[in-house]
Amino acid sequence: MIESLSKRPFFVVLMGIGSLAMVVPSLHALMLEDYAVSRTFFYAALLSFVLTLFIGFATANYQTSAARGYLVSLLAAFLVLPLMLAVPMFEAVPRMSFIEAWFEAVSSITTTGATLYDSPRSLPSSVHLWRALMGWLGGLLMWVSAISIFAPLNIGGFEVRALRGGSASEQSLTQIGQVTDPSSRLIRFGAKLIPLYTALTALLWLILVALGEVPFVAFCHAMSVMATSGISPVGGLLFSPAGFLGELVIAGFFVFALSRVAFSRGLAGQELNPLHKDSEFQMGLALIAILSVVLFLRHGLVAFDEGAANDLVTGARAMWGALFTIASFLTTTGFESADWTATRMWSGLETPGLMLVGLSLIGGGVATTAGGIKLLRVYALWKHSQREVERLVHPSSVGGAGAAARQIRRQGAQIAWIFFMLFVISIAAVMVMLAFTGVQFETALVLAVAALSTTGPLAAIAAETPISYAGIPDSAKTILAFTMALGRLETLAIIALLNPEFWRR
Repeated sequence: MIESLSKRPFFVVLMGIGSLAMVVPSLHALMLEDYAVSRTFFYAALLSFVLTLFIGFATANYQTSAARGYLVSLLAAFLVLPLMLAVPMFEAVPRMSFIEAWFEAVSSITTTGATLYDSPRSLPSSVHLWRALMGWLGGLLMWVSAISIFAPLNIGGFEVRALRGGSASEQSLTQIGQVTDPSSRLIRFGAKLIPLYTALTALLWLILVALGEVPFVAFCHAMSVMATSGISPVGGLLFSPAGFLGELVIAGFFVFALSRVAFSRGLAGQELNPLHKDSEFQMGLALIAILSVVLFLRHGLVAFDEGAANDLVTGARAMWGALFTIASFLTTTGFESADWTATRMWSGLETPGLMLVGLSLIGGGVATTAGGIKLLRVYALWKHSQREVERLVHPSSVGGAGAAARQIRRQGAQIAWIFFMLFVISIAAVMVMLAFTGVQFETALVLAVAALSTTGPLAAIAAETPISYAGIPDSAKTILAFTMALGRLETLAIIALLNPEFWRR
C-alpha cells in the first residue's frame, strides 16, 4: 500500500488525507447530535473522496520531475486544496461566503490561525475542531516536507549551513534540480515523524485534561500548540481552567518550534549537536529571557507608581506573562498568557505590540511548524555583524571557531540577508496591495506581518486596538490568503519555481 501511494502524485495523496480527515468532525457532530453539521461533513468527505479517486485515476501514469512536482504540490496544498477543505464550512455555517470559508481553510492549513469570527460561539464546535485539525495536518505536512523536500533542496533555512562554494544566490536557485525523487524520503521520514508528532499531541492533550481542561478544548489546544496555529475554540488560554500549570506545560512544548533538534536531531544529516548546544535554541532562549527582563525591569526604571500594586505576587505574574507570551509569539503560535495584562500594567506599556511584531518576524526554528524569517538566519546575521565589529577593532584579526562558523558568517549570512530583504519587500508589497483595497496603514502593516509570519492572532494584540479580519473587504481577504501561502512556503521556494532553469530540467 505504501509503495502504491509513493507512486501517486503528491497532491492526490494530500487530497485523500484531507477527504478522510473530514470524517473526524462528522463523527464529532454526530456525537453531539448536531445531525445537520454531521451530514454536511460526511457528504463533503464523500464528494471529496470521489473527486480524489477521479483525479488519481486520471494522473495514474503522470510523470514529472521530482523537485518541480513536489514544490508545486506544496504550493497547491496551501492554495488549491483549501478550496476542497472549505466546502463543509461553507455549508455548515450560515451566512458564510465561499471566499470566507476558503480564507479560513487557507489560514488553518498554513498554521496562521487567523479567523473572521471573533466570537467563538459564532461557529459550531465541530467547525472549530475542523479548523484545529486542518492546522494540525498543515503542521505535520511542514514537519515531513521540510526534512524530505526542503533539506535536500537547501531552501527553507537549510541554505544557511549547506552552501559550499560559489555564489549564494546562484546556488540557491540551481540546487533545485540536483536532487533525486524525494518519494522515498517522504516515506522514510514520514514513518519516523508522524508517530512522534501524534504521540506528542496526545501527550499534551492528556496533560491538559489532567489539569482540568475540557477534553474537547484541550484536544484543540494540543493540536494548535504542536502546529503553532494558535487556533482555539474558546478564544485562547485566557478562558482555560488549566491556569498557570497549563501554560507552563504548553511553554515546554514550544521547544519543538524553536529548534528541529528537539525532534529530528541528525535525521537529515544537518545537525548533530545536542539541543542545549543548538544555535537556534540558544538564540531563542536568549531573546525570550532578554525581552522578559526588559519588560520586568521597566517597572522600576520607568513605570513605578507608589499607588500601584508592587508586591512580589504581582511581579511574578507579570514576569510569567512576559515569558509565556514572548515565547508564544516567537514561535508564531500567538497564544496570549492570562497574565499578559499584568505584564502590560507592570511594564507601563499599554500595548507592547511592536515587540510582538518583531518577534513574529523573527519566527522559530528551521524545519519546524513556526513561520517568520527563522532563528538560524537571524543567528547568521548576528554572527556576521559580530565578526564585522571585531574587524573594525582589530583589522588584522582572523576569525576562528572552525569552517562551519566561517561558512555561516560568510555565505550563510549573505543568503540570510537576501532572504531578509525579500521578506521586507514582501511586507511592503502586501501593504501596498492592501492599501488599494481601502485598508489603513497601521492595519495593513500588522495584517501583512501576521500573514507572512503565519501568526494570525497578532492582529488582535499587536495594534493599539484589536484588528478584526471580518472588517476588511473580500479583496483584502484574498490578498492575505495568498500572503499566508507565501509565508508558509517561503520566498526562496517561490523564486525557485519561477527560475527558468528549474523548468527546463
